[in-house]
This record gives sequence, C-alpha cells and structure tokens, in this order.
Amino acid sequence: MRIFSWNVNGIRAAWRKGMGDWLAQGLPDVLGLQEIKATPAQLDADQLTGHGYHVVWNPAKKPGYSGTATFSKVAPDEVLLGFGEARFDDEGRVISTRHGDVWVVNAYFPHGQRDFARMDYKTDFYRAMFAWGDRLRAGGQPVILCGDWNTAHQEVDIKNAKANRKTSGFTDEDRALVDEFVAAGWVDTFRHQHPDAVDVFSWWSQRPTVRERNIGWRIDYHFASAAALARVKAASVHMDVMGSDHCPVEVELG
Repeated sequence: MRIFSWNVNGIRAAWRKGMGDWLAQGLPDVLGLQEIKATPAQLDADQLTGHGYHVVWNPAKKPGYSGTATFSKVAPDEVLLGFGEARFDDEGRVISTRHGDVWVVNAYFPHGQRDFARMDYKTDFYRAMFAWGDRLRAGGQPVILCGDWNTAHQEVDIKNAKANRKTSGFTDEDRALVDEFVAAGWVDTFRHQHPDAVDVFSWWSQRPTVRERNIGWRIDYHFASAAALARVKAASVHMDVMGSDHCPVEVELG
C-alpha cells in the first residue's frame, strides 16, 4: 500500500498546475490532500470522478479555506470525519479512513500564525489528535497519521534553523508538540528510513527563487504506530513534483 500526503494549497489551482496528470500515473493507493479550499460543488467532473479514484471530501464551512480530501483506489472500509469537536471539524481538518486493517488519518494541522494568534488553537488540535491517534491504535490496528503538521520537528528539517528559532512552526513550543507524539511511540517514517538525510524538504516559501535554491522546511509527515511501523517498506519525499508550495510525501506499507 502506497500512502501519499499532499497539501495542495487549493485543489483547483493545483489541478491547473498538473495535479491531474500526476494523479493519472496511479502511484497512490491512498492519497490524503490538505488545504483543498473547495467544496465538491465547485469542482469539475474530471476532479470529482474522472480520475478513477474514490474520494471522501471534508471541506471547511468557510468558503475557500482549509479542508481535506482522501482519494483511494478502492473505497475505504470505514470513514470517520473530524474529531466530534466543532471548532476543529468546522474547518474540515481531519478524515480517518480504514483500508483493510490499516487506519489512515489525513490531517491538516493548524498554523500558529506569524503573531502566534492561533498557537493555543494549534496546541489544542495537537492534543486532540494525540487522543484520537491513541483511540485508533488501542485495538492494535496499524495507524498512519499523515498530513501537513505545520511544524519542522528537528534542525535537520529546516534549511535555516538558527534564523528561524523564533518563527512560528519552529519554536521550542511548536517542536515540543511533535516531541509528545515521539515520546508516546509514534515514529516519523521518513526520518526512520533515512536518519542521515539532509536538505530534504516538503514546503517552500513562494518568494522568488526560494524553491529553486531549496530553502525549505520538512513539515509534511507520515507518523506510524508501532503496528504500522512494522510494515513500513519505504518512505520518500517527492521534491520534484510541482503544483503547490508543498510536495507530496509517501510511505509504503507491506
């Protein structure tokens, strides 16, 4: 099972930039999209069904904002939308789908904002996701928590670590939120597979030449429960795929 995650920063914009052609290659068995910024009613037939994937949509109530969608070659065996907490669910931030015995949680973690105005909201979301992940893995089923986590966890995950120590998404407080998952046994599959990898990023500022110079952050992850980690065969970051300010990330389960 090849599980991809991609923050498309607007599915309609990404489609115009070649997302449909990329999807037509049939690489993902499951694909979690974040920040779709659209409802199904706003999409064309090729975006809805023409690609041949089954899709679970969870758009935000606010037009043109946030939202998630999960594409899969085979319809999931079970679907859960959100956490059951309106302040998160209204923004369409979470889709959990079960594919056989594997749970895939597709999540768009909040950004704390430059002025940290949403840091409390971000922290609360992380804690809610922590509880949600524990609930899903309690029965021993493999669980993958994927998506845009909006945090660069370690210094190796950001190009200019020293200069960004006080930047939202790389403060000690941000990074400690991810530490809680690691301490509880969740594993960053890419770092587990590639412990010495450097200059591997999944998001770049849209300022001119930033992506060309690879001045980026790795903030898109697949975190695995112990049961899922035992089945991980490979993990990769597809830095060459365009269409968004993020690129797709992948984990392969056997």
